[in-house]
Amino acid sequence: MKLIERLRADFGRFSFAPNDICRWLPEENTIYFAEDEAQLLHELGHALCGHRGFVQDVELLRIERDAWEKAREIGAKYGIEISDEQIENALDGYRDWLHERSKCPKCGQNGVQGRIGGRYRCLNCDAAWDANDARQCALRRYKQK
Repeated sequence: MKLIERLRADFGRFSFAPNDICRWLPEENTIYFAEDEAQLLHELGHALCGHRGFVQDVELLRIERDAWEKAREIGAKYGIEISDEQIENALDGYRDWLHERSKCPKCGQNGVQGRIGGRYRCLNCDAAWDANDARQCALRRYKQK
């Protein structure tokens, strides 16, 4: 039996749908998956952990790590090993993306993210900006007046 068939049987409370982009959409209760078994288990990890989104960048890294740890746990039950290297490579992609989000659009220095609303502020030039959720598309930073 293929992994996806086993997961559908074992985790029937979630919908599983093939897609080019792997992701968990809690508002649809659906896990979208492609060919990568580890990524499929990672998205199932998000679902099982109850992840619904994030406000601050540090939250994203926490939920991504939690989902990978859950994926590793699930994978062990299905004979799929997820290595530390695979997890760190995935997390590095998020770290790089978060680094880019924090760059000031005015002077290029890295800023800090506020606790409320996720707005960034540059400690060098005092610029403020918001960034879109561009994990699947082009990153945009928007200066604030």
